[in-house]
Amino acid sequence: MDRRTLLALLPAALLSPGAAGPAWAQSPALTERDRADIARAEAWLGALRTLKARFLQIAQNGAAAEGTAWIQRPGRMRFEYDPPEPLLLVASYGQFFYFDRQLKQATTLPLSSTPLGILLRDEVRLAGDVTVSRVERSGGLLRITLFRTGQAAEGRLTLVFNESPVELRQWAVVDAQGHETRVTLYQPEYGGRFPAILFDFNDPRFRDELGIPQ
Repeated sequence: MDRRTLLALLPAALLSPGAAGPAWAQSPALTERDRADIARAEAWLGALRTLKARFLQIAQNGAAAEGTAWIQRPGRMRFEYDPPEPLLLVASYGQFFYFDRQLKQATTLPLSSTPLGILLRDEVRLAGDVTVSRVERSGGLLRITLFRTGQAAEGRLTLVFNESPVELRQWAVVDAQGHETRVTLYQPEYGGRFPAILFDFNDPRFRDELGIPQ
């Protein structure tokens, strides 16, 4: 995947979907089993403190990129893409930051404006300002599709878990134009301790210029 393609996909993969878009079908009513599975997913996410994993990102056009992800709840995350992709994505201090090392360009957004902000909250609740529209089970996987309450036309996020035991494996974002991007986690490591600099995005350009590893 070249840099321009990845930059074009980035809002669909990790950022808030765009505005106007196609109408979504009305969500079916959730069953008691659905609600129980949502509660299990909430409990797993709420208990998660640190996770390091490899990730594979695939766009609807088949373009792919890989890298390493670090998540430290609440509120911190880092996605570092393997070369030749020059992108670095960091969430910390309530902000979501992505940096193109090649272009020396940076963009910062409120973490609350990104779908992954839901996963990094201190208390994960798939209710209230989040609406679960569908719960599906197949092949040993549990899929929970959600959107911002009252804003279904913006797009939807599907969290994919192993069903038993529950474990997050993947998420998929469908944006307002109907384009889907999937991010799959593999080789997960839980409970590690990460250096604070992993989530420091204040001066990545200066660290690059000084030759200090990101």
